[in-house]
Amino acid sequence: MRHSRVINHLGRTSSHRKSMLANMASSLILHKRITTTTAKAKALKTYVEPLITKSKEDTTHSRRVAFSYLKDKLAVAELFREVSPKVGERPGGYTRILKTGNRLGDNADMCILELVDYNEAMLGGGEAAKTKTTRRRRATKKKSETTAAEKPEKETTEQASEEPEQPAEETETEESK
Repeated sequence: MRHSRVINHLGRTSSHRKSMLANMASSLILHKRITTTTAKAKALKTYVEPLITKSKEDTTHSRRVAFSYLKDKLAVAELFREVSPKVGERPGGYTRILKTGNRLGDNADMCILELVDYNEAMLGGGEAAKTKTTRRRRATKKKSETTAAEKPEKETTEQASEEPEQPAEETETEESK
């Protein structure tokens, strides 16, 4: 029975699993987004989030602990310089898993694991969608008012556009005579 056995072993030995998670964590910190299988992403999420929490306090001890997990100086520097100030006020939930479908070769569930505060499309996309919906609502609510107001303006613009064309034709005919 699996009583209190939470860790997904991912079909690997302990040393292979630790090195794989360390490599994936450093890639996630350096690139802010990685594509992997859903099982690996869930295992990596439990590996990375405590590291990001430790990086909020920039001490020698927390840097050494992070290095013992990541085994990459560049990733540790990136974690403490860029990632931790950006997530400083967030109480947790630093990563997001977006499912992308199945892989063609073996039909494995694939997903994108990304750091939450670094996805500009998700951050900016919500504001753009809100403005579009408010524009549609305004247009439908005031449709009768705007169409009545636009009709006289269209007539005047059509008349104005016709008037310059007629004198231009007259001048051409006079010049040709």
